[in-house]
Amino acid sequence: MSSRKRIAVIGATGAQGGGLVQAILADDSGAYAVRAITRNPDGEKGRALAEAGAEVVAADLDDLASLTAAFEGADAAFCVTNFWEHFSATKEVTQAKNLADAARAAKVPHVVWSTLEDTRKEIPLDDPRMPVLQGEFNTPHFDAKGMSDAFFLDLPVTCLLTSFYWDNLVHFGMGPTRGEDGVLQFVLPMGEAKMPGIAAGDIGACAFGIITAGERYRGMRVGIAGEHLTGAEMAAKLGEALGEEVRHVSPPWDVYRTFDFPGADDLGNMFQYYHDCADAFTARRSVDFSRALHPGLQDFSTWLERNVERIPKG
Repeated sequence: MSSRKRIAVIGATGAQGGGLVQAILADDSGAYAVRAITRNPDGEKGRALAEAGAEVVAADLDDLASLTAAFEGADAAFCVTNFWEHFSATKEVTQAKNLADAARAAKVPHVVWSTLEDTRKEIPLDDPRMPVLQGEFNTPHFDAKGMSDAFFLDLPVTCLLTSFYWDNLVHFGMGPTRGEDGVLQFVLPMGEAKMPGIAAGDIGACAFGIITAGERYRGMRVGIAGEHLTGAEMAAKLGEALGEEVRHVSPPWDVYRTFDFPGADDLGNMFQYYHDCADAFTARRSVDFSRALHPGLQDFSTWLERNVERIPKG
């Protein structure tokens, strides 16, 4: 392992970090080793990574010292936070700062920071289109990451703009549901605007492409997506995969924000931002660039072929 470049991966048992771990382990060049960072290395997922060949290390995003130790000696580090674990933008900002401070203290030569836009730069807080959340944010899980970019900018960093996970159809309750008339409905409040989407695992694979490119993307801000689709186009592809009609439903954002699940207001604002800033948001996420980083990049139809049986149909 000492002769190989070591990549430290935050969230190694999660969606994005897990995708990067798998990309490193699957790499045939033998040039890279993975240091999988998790809070629970002795858990089932941690043990599985160790058995697959990863170096599994314990660290916590709330513990700067543990992060610094986990980054020591790494040639690159992938940094990601998980807003949906705690639903607090303030906590996410603190954790992002810990990651940047740890990378700085450990003198990591290349950091890939998984981020999103600070939507307040495009839709001001006093804009009547959407409610202010958590006291100072439009879209907390976006804005917290976007404002945290500043912590990383004096580092050799690549800021990686991600896209909507198609995996949300499996894990986040966003799959089609049966309407009163018996027809499956795909609820996506995007009107006719296109939305960049991606398989969560492909984010990690694209990050691997950035890291293996050496210095090429250091100091840059890049965006990735597997495909840009409207809600109606996604519904049609879902229908093909499921073998029955799926109807796209685009409720008003004010209605979506009142839906009875945690974070509905945040996601309602997110979808409104996607819609109102669609041209710029989509332009920042090139499918061709993403495929150059990761030739195995999936489009939505390919992802559906591999995952359709996992999608709940309520």
